[in-house]
Amino acid sequence: MSKKIKLAAIVAAGVAAGGWWAMQPEANLPPALSAAAEAQTATAESEAAQIPDMVLGQEDAPVTVIEYASFTCPHCQHFHETAFDQLKTDYIDTGKVKFVYREVYFDKFGLWAAMVARCGGAEKYFGISDMIYDTQKEWLKAENEAGIADNLRKIGLKAGIAPDALDACLKDNDMARAMVANYQTNATKDDISGTPSFIINGQKYSNMPYDEFKQILDEKLAN
Repeated sequence: MSKKIKLAAIVAAGVAAGGWWAMQPEANLPPALSAAAEAQTATAESEAAQIPDMVLGQEDAPVTVIEYASFTCPHCQHFHETAFDQLKTDYIDTGKVKFVYREVYFDKFGLWAAMVARCGGAEKYFGISDMIYDTQKEWLKAENEAGIADNLRKIGLKAGIAPDALDACLKDNDMARAMVANYQTNATKDDISGTPSFIINGQKYSNMPYDEFKQILDEKLAN
């Protein structure tokens, strides 16, 4: 069973390293903080356009696959471990599929991981994403939030991001707000209720084995 998405308001409260963000349901906030969260969300919605989709493949590919996934979701990790490389080899690298990856934030840890992945820019994004998924169990098993933050920072450093640049990314509160606003806008528009979910040429699908995924892609390509 996929986790259910809970759209959340981001509150400007740094945790762990000071630049990390805490996510809390708006309904649980005191009135003053709730009002602040609403104002921040409104501002972030205007900034959401600054958050680009991360894309692999040719722009004019006949089939577009949009994956909604969370870096903390074990089902998403399983898809990337068992199916993504085949998808890339069979369809993305051959010009048949344009692949769009959209982050979902179940929790603050998923947001932190996404901030690390995006810190490397578009050219490093998918490589860092692979590292995050490949080591998901390891970096998530830290005993506290500071440990998880440190584990993710180590992934960024291992990927070649300079320490100062990485710290700046992780303290970019405006970017975090915009990322969450972008996530909320896209997930609402596409009616996403769990991860991984896929939009294939405009039609929504839930998680599935690669053989079924391949069959759907072949049918789309044949039409």
